[in-house]
Amino acid sequence: MSGLPTTWRSIALDKLIQKIEAGLNVKCEERPPRNGEKGLVKISAVTWGRFNQEQSKTLPANAEVNETARISAGDLLISRANTIELVGASVIVGSINKQLYLSDKVLRLVVPNDSKRWINYALKLPSVRKAIEESSSGNQLSMRNISQDKLRSIEIPLAPHPEQKRIADKLDTVLARVDACRERLNRVPLILKRFRQSVLAAGMSGSLTTQWRHRSGHMESNEIKTLSEIAGVIDPHPSHRTPSLVVNGVPYVGIGEVDRKGNLNLLAAKTVSWDVYEDHKSRYQIRDGDFMFGKIGTLGRPTRLPADEKYVVSANVILIQPNPEKVDPAYLLLFFSSPKVLSDIAGQASSTSQAAFGIKKMRSFPLSLPTKPEQEEVVRRVKILLAFADRLEARLATAQTTADRLTPALLAKAFRGELVPQDPNDELAAELLKRLTAARESAPKGKRSSKSNSTVAEKA
Repeated sequence: MSGLPTTWRSIALDKLIQKIEAGLNVKCEERPPRNGEKGLVKISAVTWGRFNQEQSKTLPANAEVNETARISAGDLLISRANTIELVGASVIVGSINKQLYLSDKVLRLVVPNDSKRWINYALKLPSVRKAIEESSSGNQLSMRNISQDKLRSIEIPLAPHPEQKRIADKLDTVLARVDACRERLNRVPLILKRFRQSVLAAGMSGSLTTQWRHRSGHMESNEIKTLSEIAGVIDPHPSHRTPSLVVNGVPYVGIGEVDRKGNLNLLAAKTVSWDVYEDHKSRYQIRDGDFMFGKIGTLGRPTRLPADEKYVVSANVILIQPNPEKVDPAYLLLFFSSPKVLSDIAGQASSTSQAAFGIKKMRSFPLSLPTKPEQEEVVRRVKILLAFADRLEARLATAQTTADRLTPALLAKAFRGELVPQDPNDELAAELLKRLTAARESAPKGKRSSKSNSTVAEKA
């Protein structure tokens, strides 16, 4: 490990570990314990930088566990098994009010109390994370394991004790601010979602264009029409049998091919034969302004369809072809995107194994239509407001990326000795290491660190 201050040393984690304690692999009830029940922690309890006692499972009532395996506030825990990105994740337990015990996949590192925070932060260093990942074993990236011996051999930086405390104190402060910033940013997507829903609701209720009507002299007019009176409502695949798939055929598109932003991804679609395409072509041809609406399973998600591509539409959607002389196609798409309409459709859907909204119900679905000029004004205003939300979302993504980079950057700076001033009067790390080694060697045999597993829980 290069680039360390001259007063520091690079050491194997084993030099700081007094012992490693493990628990049991016991079949449990998959829920957190309650009302005084005992439980084992899951690896997800230690995965995300903070101890989460709700990520636990309930032990059988007749299970006997050694109380030395019980988890307490201040324990340094680490996962020995997880995905390659998360194996070796560590936390220091904060408050805990459940009776939780170590599992065979969550270990307790018994280390000097005054080095606990230092070790926890060191284990999150990008260079240390890389070493842990490379030391883990397993044939699949979805579940890797790191042995206690491999864990002990991982090298971390060692600073003088006083400097360890100064750095840990500073990291506690700045990373708490980073976490608070990240939590605030994580609340923004829900705010944007509600904003978009409010815009659509205001557009469809007429409140978005109230002042426009007054200024333009247009009277409020809400003519009731059924969907079939203003648009073609087509069942694209009346047999409702999914056609056979082929290689290098024509894209077969449905709601599953709609991305998070509401765009149709033809490249993600499975393909069917050209005979199927010709069969569909005899029943409908996509025009500009047409959109599909999910009718089985995923209800809604109205998605505009491109008119200049070759594809066929799934049996699980309804094809809606607005008549431009009777309704603004963009307005009709917004209408079926609005929260109230989607809620009304969900309320009328039949449900067996999955929700369904039939073609007959869609054809007779009632709409309260404003005048064509007001429809166009609603579309214009909604587009402006939704574009504003899109710009905010793009800025949010940039801010989240920056926030995500702050923690590793601050850790790297801290463990280069650049986060806090160094004190020339601090004891050298080499001297600290000598004292730790001497203390280990002079410890009674029963209390000395052991390279073998220390299992502190017993099966019933």
